[in-house]
Amino acid sequence: MSKKIIAVIGATGAQGGALVKAILADKGGDFVARAITRKPDSDKGKALAAEGVEVVAADLDDPASLKKAFEGAHGAYCVTNFWEHFSPEKEMAQAKNLADAAKAAGVKHVIWSTLEDTRKLVPLTDDRMPTLKDKYKVPHFDAKGESDAFFTGSGVPTTLLATSFYWDNFIYFGMGPKKGEDGKLAITLPMGDKKLPGIAAEDIGKCAYGIFKKGEALFGKTVAIAGEHLTGAEMAKALSHALEQEVKYNAVPPAVFRSFGFPGADDLGNMFQYKHDFEKEFCAPRDVAFSKELNPELQSFATFLQKNKSRIPLE
Repeated sequence: MSKKIIAVIGATGAQGGALVKAILADKGGDFVARAITRKPDSDKGKALAAEGVEVVAADLDDPASLKKAFEGAHGAYCVTNFWEHFSPEKEMAQAKNLADAAKAAGVKHVIWSTLEDTRKLVPLTDDRMPTLKDKYKVPHFDAKGESDAFFTGSGVPTTLLATSFYWDNFIYFGMGPKKGEDGKLAITLPMGDKKLPGIAAEDIGKCAYGIFKKGEALFGKTVAIAGEHLTGAEMAKALSHALEQEVKYNAVPPAVFRSFGFPGADDLGNMFQYKHDFEKEFCAPRDVAFSKELNPELQSFATFLQKNKSRIPLE
């Protein structure tokens, strides 16, 4: 029997790239990856082609290109990148394009990489955190959450995949340990003593692959994943052990985090405040045991650090 095609959006990015790797690693599996990227001729695109992956050009802003890229695919992994443009409206338009293309192409199973619409618990009238861009509390969450309806309303069998804080942010996103005035390393998060569900980006792809393998059993379901739920102090302790030097946890108020001034600081400050204020509601669905069922190789934070400690920039 020929293998079923999974069309992977963002195949050269963190989530999509990890899913393509997971499919490639399962030599005897039922699926084959089709990598969808805007730039097939990029180094990452060429590297995938060299591994035998079908690489197809498509653009999230071009519905016709998406429909063509999804044709003949059994499954589609749909993800958007808010941080590329910082526009919730653009992200929602792209999500709608993806849902419409999946329907038009007759895809049998879609995974939509999503997050909570925080306005369900923090309405715009709630001033505990500022309203951003006129109608959002956490724009990069709310746009994805609002877009769920495009997929669930399309009639295409869909699994909503809610992700967690990327531990990879300590490598790439400028959130790694930094030296304070006392010369000691510290991580800074507005999480107080609340737990933050986290995961390795690599494991998001592996969990997604586990969802495609379960297939029909997860149609119409929301699956939320995490590798571990840890407090800031627990993450600092794990970092101290892995880096073999003390890393302190600097718990700042959300308002201070919002004032840091880097692009998206207000969005992320609100996000952390949401995770802090609604710890139970945010942590409860992110079931580590079920994540491990989907992905038996699921990493703990300590395992992730052992594997990646040399890649964490120490400033």
